[in-house]
Parts: sequence; structure tokens; C-alpha cells
Amino acid sequence: MIQTKWNDGWTVYKSPSIPSILPGIDPPVKGVRVRLPYDAMIHETKTQNTKNAHQTGYYPGFQYIYSKTFFAPIEWKEKKVVVEFEGVYMNTRVFVNGDDAGGCINGYTNFYIDLGGFLRYGEENVIQVVANNSAERNSRWYSGSGIYRDVNLHVGDTLSILPEGLRISTPEMDADCATVIVETALENCARLPRRIMLETSIFNEKGERVAGDWMPLTVYAGQKEKIYQRILLAQPKLWSPELPNLYTCGVRLLENDFVIDKSTSTFGVRKLSLDAMRGLRINGKTVKLRGGCMHHDNGVIGAATFERAEERRCQIMKEAGFNCIRSAHNPMSKAMLRACDKLGMLVIDELSDMWTRGKNANDYSSSFTDHWENDVERMVVKDFNHPCVIFYVTGNEIPESGTARGARMQRAIAEKIRSLDNTRYITCAINGILANTEHLIEFIHSGNDEKEEPKPAGSDMENDILACMTGPEADAMAVSEHLSNVIREFAAPLDVAGYNYLTGRHEQEKSINPNRVVLGIETFPSQIARLWDIVERNAHVIGDMAWSGWDYLGEAGMGIFYYDGRKGFYPNWPCTAANAGDIDLTGYRRPLSYLRETVYGIRKEPYLVIERVDHFGQKPSKTPWMWRDAIASWTWDGWEGKPARVIVISAAQEVELILNGTSLGRKPAGREHAFEAEFEVTYKPGELTAIGYDDGAETGTFTLETAGTPARLNVKSDRKSLLAGGEDLAFIAVTLADNEGRENVQEKRTVSIEVSGEGTLQGFGSANPETTASYDSTAWETYDGRLLAVIRSGMRAGEIKVRFSADEMQDEIITIQVKEV
Repeated sequence: MIQTKWNDGWTVYKSPSIPSILPGIDPPVKGVRVRLPYDAMIHETKTQNTKNAHQTGYYPGFQYIYSKTFFAPIEWKEKKVVVEFEGVYMNTRVFVNGDDAGGCINGYTNFYIDLGGFLRYGEENVIQVVANNSAERNSRWYSGSGIYRDVNLHVGDTLSILPEGLRISTPEMDADCATVIVETALENCARLPRRIMLETSIFNEKGERVAGDWMPLTVYAGQKEKIYQRILLAQPKLWSPELPNLYTCGVRLLENDFVIDKSTSTFGVRKLSLDAMRGLRINGKTVKLRGGCMHHDNGVIGAATFERAEERRCQIMKEAGFNCIRSAHNPMSKAMLRACDKLGMLVIDELSDMWTRGKNANDYSSSFTDHWENDVERMVVKDFNHPCVIFYVTGNEIPESGTARGARMQRAIAEKIRSLDNTRYITCAINGILANTEHLIEFIHSGNDEKEEPKPAGSDMENDILACMTGPEADAMAVSEHLSNVIREFAAPLDVAGYNYLTGRHEQEKSINPNRVVLGIETFPSQIARLWDIVERNAHVIGDMAWSGWDYLGEAGMGIFYYDGRKGFYPNWPCTAANAGDIDLTGYRRPLSYLRETVYGIRKEPYLVIERVDHFGQKPSKTPWMWRDAIASWTWDGWEGKPARVIVISAAQEVELILNGTSLGRKPAGREHAFEAEFEVTYKPGELTAIGYDDGAETGTFTLETAGTPARLNVKSDRKSLLAGGEDLAFIAVTLADNEGRENVQEKRTVSIEVSGEGTLQGFGSANPETTASYDSTAWETYDGRLLAVIRSGMRAGEIKVRFSADEMQDEIITIQVKEV
């Protein structure tokens, strides 16, 4: 079937009921004309009154109706017409001309609506999509609302290739050749059999045909067929994270030499292997997963999924040293999968955050039993042709993981996945404490030889739980016989045991269960030096997935440093973001990202960060997901002569710190010291330099300079041109600079933005995790000296002018060209 984007011409209504919206009749509620994707939640006003509270960053949920009027040509009578929704949050029903045509409860699963039987041919038609997110407390993080991913229209002959109907695998390969298996799903909706030719071609990245096959075929009336072809590909270029070579498979159906349908899909040639002796191998080469967990939202533009936004996130993660992304805690978007294929980023795709035991009053647990099999099918079909996908995750921190019924469900899900795809591996994110919810007190004290009396619930209980997740007590608990017995049956169906916050168990697993492969599928970011040392020394430990690789909306306050007695993970208005990612909401790399890159062995130069001088000596509240309240800045106006704590991140054996030409001494760093050296100095403006040394020889330097008063705005766009059509994005970073161009992150300025021409403002804001401001606002205060503007292309070619202004500074204008597709 021929696929086209169906994102234009929609109107969104916020309504507690479903209004009648028919041609020629004014709707009873006011709507907003939009082009999809359109996350309605991000455009709502944050409120303390929402039951979602900090879980969604104080964004409320409502019911939304998306409506589109379209003309159905007469020739569609002889066609198959299907609409695909890649993601609608949530509880979705689709009405065509007022009739219920189907829907999907899951807010993260793509689904299809067959329009046949509902259309009025040769007339205007109305499709309504009702997304009901009004039952608040259904998500532990920012979910978004409404149609936040693409909508696609599929139109095909009565004999056509089904949507997602190409299934491509490469089970055999070596340097000389690869076997490409192409399975094509067809359907004949006509009343008569059809005699056709099926032609399959394989193209390289230059568009050259390098392999193919054809066959005559009779498809009988009312039948679905799956056509199997085995194609030889000579001298294949293999796909890997380092060299992500891609091929394109194209299938055409010809009847009397006329093409009646066609479909294409990209794929890669690569081989996975896994065992506890050699770990994970791709094309015979051992690969350690340098991973980060990532939610689905895109920061200042909310959950709206754009091709460029997903590609940018993937690109920045790759540049920061990651080679793997875990989609937390829902199936990954098609756009992100395409980006990961293209850029060489491995993917661990996840089914769900819960099964039958809920984590929120109105979450998906009440529907999981009835819909999990369809959810699994949709995820696997979506992922199958993508070489980037290496693992499926059956669930995250499943409360019933310590029960017999939980183990039974694990077996059922794993069996279902393997029946659909036996080329990839299966894991689950196991949290030891949640696996013991029925015996939590017993579990907390199971590693305590003194067997203290159980403490009452409340803050003491909370502190005990946190203690079980970090420190020596956590390690004792992780390797306890009690935990081993609890999770043994649950973990048995898995290819890889995925452990959340069970660091002490990673290495010891080989003595507990020598057959088991381990992945730290969710870990504390501040433990990266210890975690990666375990990964490097143990073949059965195949990698580490930090929580989180990229900061996200909702689950707000997890990583906020509070100095006023408040605690993270509590409803602290107006917290918006978790503040827990290596990379912040705007795509800026935080200091921890450079520590991780150093630990990985990628970064050779030292890196300097300074704990916030204005909080020196103060003790903040802290959760295990936090590292240091530090930034890469030597600008602290007003704090001259005051103490400052400087951290040098370095893989070198020794580092030297120099301030304004004067050495402040040398200290050991590198692996033996968790790649950190700490200096307490007196703040003095000027130039601060770190030098690394191995065996006395200099290995690299890094310098911070004190910036003067901000004198201008420094604006930089990642794109000079965009494609017309309303789908493309440019990301413009805004910083404050002094007369010499040095960035000042201490000062704050309110910056205004104005967009004119063939584009619109998609979102504008900062990485501030505590704000009441809207990302729709055209005026924002800088946070740590930075802002991000996201510009969306218009439908026509032309140019976009983006003007930035701030008091006492000259306006800055960026011009972006919009070109025809």
C-alpha cells in the first residue's frame, strides 16, 4: 500500500464529551487548527490542582478530540484505505462519519483503522480521534496527551502489500555473502483470484540494485498470503554501531506489466551472539553496552515526535559516548528507530512499565491482561527490520516479579516474543525491592546480622528502602540467598538478567548462576566508575544503562538539589523535570556526561567542574540518582575570596590545577580514584586550567575562563535550511556572552523571541527543572545562561527569520532557508 503522511488539516477540541462535528455544522466547542504531531498536554497551563502532581510535572490531563475533514475519491471504492496512528495518548476511539471504527487503549502502541465500510465516496468525510487522558494519575512520568506521533494514510489496490508487510532477516552471513530472507504479507480483498508477478530488489546506500528475485504468484479471493524469498547478497556491508551500513528492500506487485502496489523497508546485515563466556557479540566482535535510559518526551516540545528531534537526541547521545538506548518504559517511536539505524545506536525496546499490578490509580494495569499480546505483536512487527534493535524488555520493575503468577506471565510474554522474533534477545528490568513487596520488611533486614526490630512505616521506612539501594547494605541484599530465591523463577525465561540498582549482584552472578548473562539495565549515574569497572572485568556483564541518559519531563524533582529542607521525589511545586539526565532538557551535556565519557575511555583530556560556590558548605537533600551540584564555570561574581570546590575529571594518573599561572598542586586521579581529583581553593577570577599527566608526561589540558558581564546574545542554529512541508525542525541554542565571546552562566536575562516567515515556534525554554513558565511563551529567563528555541518549517518554500532580544543587548537575527521537498 502507498503510504503518505496525514498530518495536516486537523482541529483539536478539548471537551469532556464527544461533540458532533459534521460538514457544514458548527461544532459546539471551540477548536484549534493544528498540524500533527500535536501533544496537547504541553500546551496546558501547569497547575497545583492536578492529581498528577509532580509525576507529570504538574501538567493536567484532559479529553481531546482531533477532527479532520477529508474528501474520499470515487476510485477509493476499489481500493483498500487504512489509517495508521503511530502514537495517541491514551484510551483512543476513532469515529468515521460518526460511527465507531475502532481504537487503542495503550498510549504508546501504533494501531490501524480500516476506513472501508465507513466512507462516503465522492463526498467530504469526517474522522474524529478521541484521546481520553482525563483519568489522572495514570502515568509515573510526563505522558503527553492526544496524537503526539505521526498519522499515515495507506491506500492500496484490492490486492496489496499490507502495512508493515515486509519482514526482512539475515540469518546467515560471512565476508563473501549473506542470505536475506524477505517475507511479504499480501491480501486480496477482491472477489476473484489475481495472477501477478512479485519482484523484490535489494539496493545499497547509493541506490544501486545489488540483489533480487522475482516469482509468479496467484492470490485467491479473500485470502492473505505470506510470500517467502531467499536472496543471495554478495560481499555484504555489515551493520554495526561503528559502521551502520544500511540496505533498502523494495517489493513491487505487477499485473500485466503494470505496478499495482509497492513497498520498501531499510534493513541491515548483522549477526548477534550471546553467552556468559564471551558476552554480547555483533558480527563476531564483543560489544559492551554503554547505555542510557531515555523517556519519549522531547523536552521543550513535550511528547511531540518529529524525525529531526529524535535524530538530534540520538546524535547527541552518540557524541557523548553512548552506544545504546533503552526506551523507558514503552515501545520506541518509529522515528527514533530510523535514527538509531542510521547513526549506529543500539536499542533495547521495552513493552510496558506494569503488568497486572498497578503503580498508579488509573494506569494500564487494568487493561494489560486483555491487550498485552496485541501490544507485543505491534512492538515486534515495528522493530523487526531495524538492525539497531538487539533486546526486547518484557517489563520494568514489575511488582509481581516475586510471585508464581508473575513468573508465569514472564514465560508467556517471552514465549510470545520468541514466536514472533527468534533473532533477538529478551530481558526484563528486575528491581529486587519491588520483587519483595509482599515481604519488604523481612527483605530490608535480611542482610542485617543483628536482625534489628522492624521500623514503622514513614520517613524511617523510606530511609531504610533508600539504604537498600545504595552502599554496603545494598550490596549484601543484592547477593542474598533470599533475593536469589525470589527472582530465580521470574528470571529463568530471560536471555539476559536485567538488574535495576543491584550493582553488588552484577559480578557475583557468575558464582550464583554461571549460565546467566547480566545487564545493569538501570543504574545510578554517580556509580559509573564502579559499574564500568565491573563491566570491563566480567565477560558475563555486558553493559550498563544509566538512569538516565537524557533528562525528561515529569517524575519531577528526582535530581533537584534542594537546600531548603525539601526532598526530591516529592510534590514540590512547581518542579517540572526529573533533572536526572547526563544531558539536560535542551540537549546540553552536564558534567556527569564528561565523567562517563572519561570512564568509558573515550575522553582523554581532563574536564573541570565547580560545585556551586554560592552553596559551598551547605548540605542539600540528595537522592541516589544525583552526583554533584556542579557546573563547568569559573564565573562567580560576588564570591571573590570565598572557598570553592573544584573537581578535575581525568583518566590520567595525576592532575595539576593552575590558577592564573600559579600551580595549586597535583593530585592523583584516574581509575584508582574514580577518575576524580578534588581541590578546595579560594575563588579568584581569571583562568583555571587542569593538566593531566601519565608517567610524568602531559596527556591533555582543559581551561575555564571567567566571563565578564553579558554584553550580547550568542545564538547558534543546528540547521541552516529546512524542508518545506511542516515536518522539519531547527534547534537554536541561546547563551549569554561577554564582549570577548565568553559564555556567562551565572547571570540571568529574560530573552524574547519572534518568528516570522515560513515557519513557526514549536517550543522555547530552558532546562530549569522548577518553573511555572510555559514552553509556548515567547519570553524566557535563562537558566545556567542558556535557552533553546525549536523552529518548525512551514508548508511552503521561503525563509524564516528568528529574532532574539534582551534588555541592554543588540537583537540577534537568524535566517533559515526553507526548501521544497
